[in-house]
Amino acid sequence: MATVEEIVGQPAPRRVQGAPWPERQGYHPSPSDWRDEVIYFLLPDRFSDGREGERPLLDRSDLWAARPQGWRWDRWARSGRERYQGGTLSGVASRLEYLDDLGVTALWIGPVWKQRPVAGVEGGPAEPDDYHGYAVQDFMEVDPRLGTRADLVALVRQAHRRGIRVILDVLLNHSGENWDYDLDGQDVVRPPYRAGPPYDFGAWRDGKGGRLPRGIVPTGPDHGVWPEELQSPESYTRAGGDGGSFGPGGDEDPDAPYRRADWFSRDLDMGTRLQTMIEIYSYWIALADLDGLRVDTLKHVPLEHARAFCGAIREYAERLGKKNFLIVGEVGGGDTIQEKYLKLVGQDLSAVLETGETRATLRAVAEGRAAPEELFGRFTLPLDLSHRALGSRYVSMLDDHDNLAIAPQLRFGMAESSPERTVVGAGLLLFLLGIPCLYYGMEQGLTGPEPEERGWLPGWGVRDLAGDIYLREAMFGPEHPRELGGHAPDPSTPGFGPFGTSGHHVFDQDNEVYQRVRMLLRARAAHPVLSAGRQYLRALGRADGSFTAPAAGEVVGWSRILAGDEALCVVNPSATESRTARLHVDAGLNATATAFTVVANTAEVGGATKHPVGSTVPVLPSPDGARYVEIQDLPPLSVLVAVNR
Repeated sequence: MATVEEIVGQPAPRRVQGAPWPERQGYHPSPSDWRDEVIYFLLPDRFSDGREGERPLLDRSDLWAARPQGWRWDRWARSGRERYQGGTLSGVASRLEYLDDLGVTALWIGPVWKQRPVAGVEGGPAEPDDYHGYAVQDFMEVDPRLGTRADLVALVRQAHRRGIRVILDVLLNHSGENWDYDLDGQDVVRPPYRAGPPYDFGAWRDGKGGRLPRGIVPTGPDHGVWPEELQSPESYTRAGGDGGSFGPGGDEDPDAPYRRADWFSRDLDMGTRLQTMIEIYSYWIALADLDGLRVDTLKHVPLEHARAFCGAIREYAERLGKKNFLIVGEVGGGDTIQEKYLKLVGQDLSAVLETGETRATLRAVAEGRAAPEELFGRFTLPLDLSHRALGSRYVSMLDDHDNLAIAPQLRFGMAESSPERTVVGAGLLLFLLGIPCLYYGMEQGLTGPEPEERGWLPGWGVRDLAGDIYLREAMFGPEHPRELGGHAPDPSTPGFGPFGTSGHHVFDQDNEVYQRVRMLLRARAAHPVLSAGRQYLRALGRADGSFTAPAAGEVVGWSRILAGDEALCVVNPSATESRTARLHVDAGLNATATAFTVVANTAEVGGATKHPVGSTVPVLPSPDGARYVEIQDLPPLSVLVAVNR
């Protein structure tokens, strides 16, 4: 046993077994209910470098002033696709006050583990840097481009002082491409997938893009893979694969191709290395005092190993006093497979990350393209959960760094270049069932370059050409990215700054989108009904006195109910029209109620409204015995919340 300071003051351990384990007086406790939290997901390379004070705030009315002479859109886009931009863990720590002011209570930080120092292999084509963090070379070390283990410990400690919990993104089923295959005596990076027998192991890659001689075990920290427990060929399935489709395979089949194939990675054999991965992440939980893990590609891990991993991690966290440690699984493939995983993996898997049809439907309703019943109907699926408890099993998002279920892969609001549209999406996200998660920059309404410039952007709006490039702007607005495979700035290339700029940041707490999202987060924190209540889509009043379900593009109103408390949430998805809406409320709960009190109204930010915060909206009877309220002149792209107590 050793103190945390002693451990981070020494080089990273070469083995996880026998590594010095931290000794703490106590650990940060878990929340009683993760539904009360609001998570904020960021890529550490793209959030902050802590030097925003050296750069001007971006003037969004004059974006060309933030584009140096000789600006080229292809270079800006290539910078975003290929390079580290310079964000750091200490930069994240420097922005905790900003996140605290916004109302964030938990950070999900993209992978921080050490990546391959150089992309590609000697004699082959150059490849982009793995700035996103999913090509790990050393599971026991923080990538030096992001900082140090001490920086990670300091970030978590500072976050805890502000009441912000920290969730780290972890890889369970694969490492980076740290070695090459032997195919008929030749070193091969990606042979085609085969079910068996395993391919022969070729050579380890070194730290300069080349290969070590065959049979040489890695010794230098940049060579091969670490810890040592992962250095045997038997640690990997060695099934090949090129990142394409790997054929069919049942969800309960441990040998399904998608569970054994490489996907621009090296697939770990959970039959031999599950315990190693459990020990690695237990070590990090203890060292950094983590509050949760987001497990990448959990679907690609055989079910028995997923159960064992989640159970072991939860047990270890409980031993440290973290009674409600969060384990979120990324389970791609749509809502059906996600629901199945909740059942098959069991209670030790806290929740799944919602990446399927529900996210796409949520975006469509917020954009006025789908009827609200399509969205609310997705919360009544036949799960072995109560209507209210369902909210604790899903982490819900509008965007993430992949947006794999969205075509094209653009941030919410980008297609119509509408930062204000983000507010409507935030209203739905924050006040529907689930554990809400904001993607970094959402609160600033990042929507990319001006529409008239998008014709110059490589692959803009074309899924197979652009991919995820335009989802990952650097909020801190670097002047230049890092050199490919290096640490120094590259003065020949512009930084991948927000709205198609470089050298200007967007941490603007006076921005109206930021202020409106902050208002919604504060209302959620102040009223437990908004996070823990049951939810009901409300009928919309018509000119003839009837009430029917809203159509696509109409005002959406729904209630959250907790015991006797009712909160009415209302959004106007129209970009052009103010709307007046009559909406049902619960007749039984409000039989004697005279009014609802407005606790949030985004229209109040930057404008006048008939329903300011603190005002009341009368509860009115209808001829059929129902009760309703009337919201008048709700402005375009606005959100209102009112409570009956």
